[in-house]
Amino acid sequence: QKFKDLIGQDIVAETIINSIKLNKIPNAYLFSGIRGVGKTTIARIVAKSLNCKNGINSLCEENLCENCEAITNSNHIDVLEMDAASKTGVDDVRDLIEFSRYGPTSSKYKIFIIDEVHMLSKQAFNALLKTLEEPPEYLKFIFATTETKKIPVTVLSRCQRFDLPRIKSSELFNFIKEIKDKENGKVSDEALKLIVKISEGSVRDALSLLDRGLLSIDENKELDLKSAQNIFGFFDKSQLIDMFELILKGEEKKVIENYRKIYDQGIEPKVFINDFMELIYYFKNINSLTLESTNFSLNDTDFNKIKEISKKVENEVLILFWQFTIQTIGELDIVSNQNLSIEMFLIRLMHITSLKSKSEEKKSENLQTSINQELKSAENKNDFRNGETINQIKNITQEKKLKPELKEDNKIEAQQSINSFKDLLNSCVELKEVKLKYELEKNVNLVRFEKNRIEISFNDNLDKNFVKDLSLKLFEWTGERWIITFSKLKGEISISEREKNKKIEIIENEKKTKVYNEVLKNFPDANLINVHDDKKDK
Repeated sequence: QKFKDLIGQDIVAETIINSIKLNKIPNAYLFSGIRGVGKTTIARIVAKSLNCKNGINSLCEENLCENCEAITNSNHIDVLEMDAASKTGVDDVRDLIEFSRYGPTSSKYKIFIIDEVHMLSKQAFNALLKTLEEPPEYLKFIFATTETKKIPVTVLSRCQRFDLPRIKSSELFNFIKEIKDKENGKVSDEALKLIVKISEGSVRDALSLLDRGLLSIDENKELDLKSAQNIFGFFDKSQLIDMFELILKGEEKKVIENYRKIYDQGIEPKVFINDFMELIYYFKNINSLTLESTNFSLNDTDFNKIKEISKKVENEVLILFWQFTIQTIGELDIVSNQNLSIEMFLIRLMHITSLKSKSEEKKSENLQTSINQELKSAENKNDFRNGETINQIKNITQEKKLKPELKEDNKIEAQQSINSFKDLLNSCVELKEVKLKYELEKNVNLVRFEKNRIEISFNDNLDKNFVKDLSLKLFEWTGERWIITFSKLKGEISISEREKNKKIEIIENEKKTKVYNEVLKNFPDANLINVHDDKKDK
């Protein structure tokens, strides 16, 4: 009934109050936004504020004046509320303009509130233009719409426009909780959060769902999450997360069984597929989200579980899941049995993950095979001079260590002493092996480094000739044979990732300093993107 009652629209309310106080009232207001965010409500409150007998500084709150009471009851003679959905023609607008020629009878302003104004015809908008641009001082228009794009630009330019945002989840939760308490309703917080999630920022939808939930249970019973899910046709997100984990493991039988349980709860395939797509989004972006930003779709347990599982899933897999999900949404409209389409969709996802893991295994096997072939090839080409083995890549089981004898023109002195991964990188720099250094820094994770033996893991970008090149270079630099093996362990993060994390840490530490906070006071939109050490630079 008053500006103080509004939730989530503080900026709009403050702007309107200030304009009335300064007597800078526009000819027409336009309120736009989704359903249930307060467009028509604000229009009526503005009408009260303009015509209240007590003035803007002391608006009626409890004891309403004649004008405020009449506007509240929708029977004020100078405040006309019109629904453009039912009166769309030019004749209706002409009657409105004709009526506007007469001044107000009992208040300061004559106000026309036109709801769903985008429904007016093109001719009706044209008839309204001139009056809208130069109305009498006593005449004010207040428009409300959900589809601003359908309103001609010529009309928009003559209005003071306010785009009403969706109500924040936390504000809407607190609001319906107060309403629930006033109604003496027994509803759990988890059920209220589900109502907030379904309402998508609409107060009207939230109140309607709350009313429906309270009416669906006995007076002595509490509306808990499980009951709310049954009433509103929603299912527990934890079921979907468990199913997602089973898909990644490739357990086809359990996945189908879980889906059929969800389907038996009365969940429509389209609702399921949309929730599944939402879950993929959370898995992909969980590290950049907070619990509140999920719009109460997840509870603490689900949020932490997704965070844990997401560490084991590659982005490529999630992007493929997303593409297949969108494709399946399109398929649902053309198949007769949507339930079967969903089951096949889940089976396809399991095949994607299995193909991905097989390709990784194959790549690892190919690299290991390449090493074995190099070893075998080198052993088959052994030259014997005076009973000594020459140019042989030694096997790990060989006990006799022989120094190579190379031709004089190709002789390389084994002067490099490589005792650590850092020494290896320094050798690459000194001997100008840029490509090898790049692979070691970007695509290799060190698992173990020992004398003449390196154990590593790698990513998909590793060059196929990396092992061959590294083995040959190590032999040239040290005069000794090195064994390079692959591990299933992830190992240390790559050097490039370590440097990147260190840079992020330095920036975050600098953001806590007094200097940075002083900068933000003067430049609120500033952002720190890099830090240079003056001493190092010099």
